[in-house]
Amino acid sequence: MATTPETTDHELDDRCCAPLSEHPLSAVDADEAAKIFAALGDPVRLRLFSIIATEGEACSCNLEGPLDRSQPTISHHTKILAEAGLIVGDKRGRWVWWSVAPGRLEAAAALLRQA
Repeated sequence: MATTPETTDHELDDRCCAPLSEHPLSAVDADEAAKIFAALGDPVRLRLFSIIATEGEACSCNLEGPLDRSQPTISHHTKILAEAGLIVGDKRGRWVWWSVAPGRLEAAAALLRQA
């Protein structure tokens, strides 16, 4: 758009861009999203979360084989996913059974749709 006597370069600058989104992530939502994405940013944790989400629940003892990782490594990764609020554990005897925290799969998907 060319400048006319009625418009100034400053006025053109004010109109050059589309307005910002009316609903960006709040600071709280951004912090929550960062925790989720950081936890899922590791390939082992992403696969671990996928197994648990697909199965509905999974015992720690059954995760070593599919992930080709030792039990201490599985424990490390489940701890990170749990701290991010993505999974919850139910100790049954010696083992912990993991399931996706209620509403968290939907919350993670909603954050992706917002991005």
